[in-house]
Amino acid sequence: QVQLVESGGGLVQAGDSLGLSCAASGLSFENYAMGWFRQAPGKEREFVAAITGNGRITTYADSVKGRFTISRVNDKNTAYLRMNSLKPEDTAVYYCSADFNFKISPTYTYWGQGTQVTVSS
Repeated sequence: QVQLVESGGGLVQAGDSLGLSCAASGLSFENYAMGWFRQAPGKEREFVAAITGNGRITTYADSVKGRFTISRVNDKNTAYLRMNSLKPEDTAVYYCSADFNFKISPTYTYWGQGTQVTVSS
């Protein structure tokens, strides 16, 4: 049984930094690309960042490029999202996801339960 568990969300002020973690179990972690997505109230789920199984390739949404960093430690079965210079428009529920394929579409096979990030102005 595959489980993805996000942690690290919270309430911060604009300009602050926050780090999210995604602990995976029940899968051969190194064989899966990991993606981070977010969903704000009344909006569709949108792509944030993705990383290949070996961590060598990453990609980001334009809205977070230069501010967010995705990474992973395969020995710990954990993926991370470091968020700097946060803006109120970054407020959303953040989800981590896993799939054999490295992609930006929200069609990943496995999903976590999400963690709330709220950025106050």
